[in-house]
Amino acid sequence: MPPRRRYAVAASGQWTDEEDGRRRLPAGEVHAWEPGTNQTICGLSLSRSRLGRFSHVVWQDILPESGGAADRVQRVCPRCASVAGRRGPDARPPWQRTNPRP
Repeated sequence: MPPRRRYAVAASGQWTDEEDGRRRLPAGEVHAWEPGTNQTICGLSLSRSRLGRFSHVVWQDILPESGGAADRVQRVCPRCASVAGRRGPDARPPWQRTNPRP
């Protein structure tokens, strides 16, 4: 089994959390991003799309059900969520055969 990748976050906006020591957090539309690359997991160019990089925020923290850095996240890219993983009520269940042939 290949090692599980850790994805950071790229977002269309940002805000500063005053309670958490003036920490810069993502806002708006968020995408999964692998540090060291120039594009998101879904293929958007970071510079052309004007997405800000948040290498200190891990992907699991921006999911709305996590409650971490998801306060001002308006939309999670569904393509990035399918690759990086998404847990919650709208997550697809793992593939399972319900009626196998004999």
